[in-house]
Amino acid sequence: MAMANSAEELVFNPPELVAKNAHCSSMEQYREMHKESIKDPEAFWSKIAKEFHFENNSVGKFFEYNFDITKGPIFIQWMKGSRTNICYNCLDRHVLAGKGDAIAFYWEGNDPADRNSVTYAELLSEVCQVANFLKSRGVAAGDRVAIYMPMIKELVVAMLAVARIGAVHNIVFGGYSADSLCDRIVDAGAEVLLCADGVWRGNKLVHLKEIADEAMKMCSSRGVEVRLNVVVRHMTRVTHPASLHDTSNGHPAKKTHFDHQVTWNSDVDVDWETATSSSSSECPVVWLDSEDPLFMLYTSGSTGKPKGVLHTVGGYMLYAATTFKYSFNYHPGDVYFCTADIGWITGHSYVTYGPLLNGATSVLFEGVPTYPHTGRFWEIIERYKVSKFYTAPTAIRTLMKYGDEPVKKFDVSSLRVLGTVGEPINPEAWLWYHRVVGGGNAAIVDTFWQTETGGHVITPLPGATPTKPGSACFPFFGISVCLLDEAGEEIEGEGEGYLVFRQPWPGMMRSVYNNHQRFQETYFQKFPGFYTTGDGARRDKDGYIWVTGRIDDMLNVSGHLLSTAQVESALVEVEQVAEAAAVARPHPVKGECLYCFVTLKQGEKFTEELVADMKNKVRSKIGPFAQPDYLQLAPGLPKTRSGKIMRRVLRKIAVGDRDFGDITTLADPTVVELLFENRPANA
Repeated sequence: MAMANSAEELVFNPPELVAKNAHCSSMEQYREMHKESIKDPEAFWSKIAKEFHFENNSVGKFFEYNFDITKGPIFIQWMKGSRTNICYNCLDRHVLAGKGDAIAFYWEGNDPADRNSVTYAELLSEVCQVANFLKSRGVAAGDRVAIYMPMIKELVVAMLAVARIGAVHNIVFGGYSADSLCDRIVDAGAEVLLCADGVWRGNKLVHLKEIADEAMKMCSSRGVEVRLNVVVRHMTRVTHPASLHDTSNGHPAKKTHFDHQVTWNSDVDVDWETATSSSSSECPVVWLDSEDPLFMLYTSGSTGKPKGVLHTVGGYMLYAATTFKYSFNYHPGDVYFCTADIGWITGHSYVTYGPLLNGATSVLFEGVPTYPHTGRFWEIIERYKVSKFYTAPTAIRTLMKYGDEPVKKFDVSSLRVLGTVGEPINPEAWLWYHRVVGGGNAAIVDTFWQTETGGHVITPLPGATPTKPGSACFPFFGISVCLLDEAGEEIEGEGEGYLVFRQPWPGMMRSVYNNHQRFQETYFQKFPGFYTTGDGARRDKDGYIWVTGRIDDMLNVSGHLLSTAQVESALVEVEQVAEAAAVARPHPVKGECLYCFVTLKQGEKFTEELVADMKNKVRSKIGPFAQPDYLQLAPGLPKTRSGKIMRRVLRKIAVGDRDFGDITTLADPTVVELLFENRPANA
């Protein structure tokens, strides 16, 4: 446990530049606000609701719920009976207040030559045009609309247009397979699709329209007919990556366009520009009950088909807006940059809704962090003087491999808050992020949350919280954290167990679409009376929360309960190691032992000496009982497109089982077979 203890002893106070104008500027203020949010949720959230436009107030109780499955069906309701529209609050509210000329998004394409911007007024106009076209084609409140696009302005326009007319958006990450897209369209019963023709990711071309065409054929064979597909001709307006290499004349390459041909079915396909150019740029909003559905977003379970996580309008709006404001300490004039794709919940809450509800100016990024060079993030931060930056630990570790120089080439001194999302960040990456990217002057905000929670549930507040590297610190407003043991008994004070929540918050999911029984069984059956996150956590002597990862990423070695995150943090302290993933493997004597996959930095060799060094590092940082029995070289790790390591696949590899289950969510499924073939001889 030495690693954990040493990290716990490192405490970083909020930077003065951040604290002096923070929305929450002290732990005393945080505790007071948090106490009110738990003891009197109605008083706390009704004050925040007054900042937004509601056509009328709720007619019954401000909120009511049941978390105890033994007492009846699970339900959560906030402000039921009040009517609002999230698109109106994102756009019209700001334009009517005279802020229409403010930049909503700076768009950065895959190629640095491709960039533009859009104001709040321009965004509202385009949203209305698309909304009017959809209405003209029969889309009405409650209808599900699938969206399959890259990170372009039209993706934001599409989701807001759907929300404006009361329909329910179902965004599928632009790059999912046809099978995955079909599954999500069929489950949602979506008859309308909004997509793009294609996208460059680095040097790789993704044929989105071809994938969509194949998915629609599959849908038809499964009884769901997509009657309308509106296609953005994105490829006609972006730079072809090959032009970057045209330096034969000694001058920078000229911008060239790629002749991207797509198949066209005039019975279904409609060109986006053609569809919207003749539509009015004014469209009245459809006022919805706060508990009407806003969107569904599919998240993979370890088994079974993906779950359609369902979020509703009013509570999600309040929570996305409030977490954005406080977690990033957003103020007018800040430029905010979240690197997540809108196809994931981070993109929903912290690229689109959270920023727009706060009238923020954001960067919308289509590319990847290493193209066309490893300083792309830092170049963008310098260009727009970004002050708030939000990315994944996976991206941080990837960029760490290239050292400090790519960061130092650019002026990133504008940064004040550096956020992380997606998985617990190891202390080494946290410290590099703080020291090199933030220059020691930015607050690190390590956020824990889920698709299901709608927004941050455990996070530091940048102007108030003294932070510890690797800890998500303390619960956000409205979140009542509890740790339970296997028997469901509460763990008081220091300890480690199941991370659960006692009461609802406005932004949490309301159900699994068309499967409320699955919702109840997944989140409320194990511990009646609590929402179960599926994650484990540890509370230290100072009350800080350390999320240890999915409960199935815990293991018991000779009676010692151990989290894989601890082991991974120790391994990446070895100089040659870029990234590590640890899983449990059954052991006849110990019960379970550690099987670790390690990715090395460029140019490093996987030698017996290095293996010994890694084992010794784990022994010294955690204890002899934690020494890995198996260490395997991994040229890559099986990661979802949101950057999470799919450890259930690694567990299969560890025991030699090829029954991997659903791996459609992996960014590169080919890495699975490669890892299986390269298993150590003694495994």
